[in-house]
Amino acid sequence: MRALSLNTRRKLAAHLFVIALLAVWTVAALRLPGYVLPAPLTVLERVGDFFISVKLASHAAASIFHVAAALVLAFAIGTALALAGRYLPITRVLIGRLSAFLNSFSSVGWALLAILWFGLNDIAVIFVIGIILLPIYMINMQAALDQLDSELLEMTASFTRSWPRAFTLVVLPALYPFMLATTRIAFGIAWKVALTAELFGGNSGFGFLVNLARQDIDTSRIFAVIALMIVISFLADHLLFAPLERHLTRHYADA
Repeated sequence: MRALSLNTRRKLAAHLFVIALLAVWTVAALRLPGYVLPAPLTVLERVGDFFISVKLASHAAASIFHVAAALVLAFAIGTALALAGRYLPITRVLIGRLSAFLNSFSSVGWALLAILWFGLNDIAVIFVIGIILLPIYMINMQAALDQLDSELLEMTASFTRSWPRAFTLVVLPALYPFMLATTRIAFGIAWKVALTAELFGGNSGFGFLVNLARQDIDTSRIFAVIALMIVISFLADHLLFAPLERHLTRHYADA
């Protein structure tokens, strides 16, 4: 019998760990009240509610919209600030201090401020998620720009003096892998922040449902929301971000 490959052994270990975790969860649920720890099958049934209830599905769609909109805004603003720090050196220190300030302020603090500024709505939630993701893009894109091959940039300058042309054809493609890798990291963080933002300042989304479930002591609904968030993050990472990152790295990393 041929020995299992390292990759196969890793996958097998991961599956066995999940099975063991579910077994422990099931046994613990039998010994505890349902409002403390619901059984896995109960949580699975509550997850199924999201696929048959339009109202629940709309809350899931709201959370996806909040995360996607915040990612787009943070990407656009963070990349623009990183480029400003690169091509306008006078702004580099200011941008560095701005990223340090944004990193030091918690999502709960931003949520409370967002409620005062925007009220309980989608704008408040998107603002909170975006402001937390902004320094991630600023720092990573600034590091990506610093790692660009100086010889490649010099050679580009020798072929053309048009900065827009050089940026579009050489600099931007070289940044593609960094952009996607940063977005892949930010996507996971965005879901954590979204739950907090919607819990405090939203009127829709997973966080809003968790708040309602907390008031009703509906623990199974809370577990169902957490399970759905994990599934969405897992599927997006493996079906969207990972293939795109491999494609971009294969085509542009050498630049």
